[in-house]
Amino acid sequence: MSGFFEELQRRKVYRVAAAYIVAAGFLIQMASAAFPAWELPNWSLRLVIALLLIGFPIALILAWAYDITAQGIQITPTTGAHRRRNLILLVATAVIISALAGFFLLPRAVWHKVDKSVAVLPFQNLSSDPENAYFADGIQAEVLTRLAKIADLKVISRASTQQYQSEPGNLSEIAKQLGVANILEGSVQKAGNQVRVNVHLVNVRTGSQLWADTYDRKLSDIFAVESEIKE
Repeated sequence: MSGFFEELQRRKVYRVAAAYIVAAGFLIQMASAAFPAWELPNWSLRLVIALLLIGFPIALILAWAYDITAQGIQITPTTGAHRRRNLILLVATAVIISALAGFFLLPRAVWHKVDKSVAVLPFQNLSSDPENAYFADGIQAEVLTRLAKIADLKVISRASTQQYQSEPGNLSEIAKQLGVANILEGSVQKAGNQVRVNVHLVNVRTGSQLWADTYDRKLSDIFAVESEIKE
């Protein structure tokens, strides 16, 4: 085994491994910070980690086979016995390290500070007249406008939530796809000149309802209702 470790040092595999680990850690930290701002799903971070883990054995094999010199990239001279055995040991060691790192990293690859995050789902129009849907859309737009002004709060854009109907069957799955901890949903119902708006905020982690309210107003006060809810 001493010959194997001497070969690693001679071929500068240790140096490449250390540089790769530092660079991979930096990329993961950057992705963890940037991906939520770009509203990318949680699996995108896991994909980055998986690619970096796969690349680790490849980087070590390339470091074993090639060397960077003043004359450019050259094949590392082969010396000593057990060359095939040493290469197999290198590949096996690199794969084991990547597998262990993946075991600890992939389950924990979720956005940080997701507690301060919310997705406002489209409000459901409970009226028989489909033309009243514009009011439900207006409520959602007003709430999003106000929430977006909170600096420390991650708010999912309307374009990302339009695919989900109000009162969906699985809030946890939607929250996981959007990378949020809280979901705001509601409904709008019109009868004659009266409008009723129901709103509730749910923490999908605990399943608890953080806040809920009902607003009964005349249709003539439509803009006042929108302003009151977003407060």
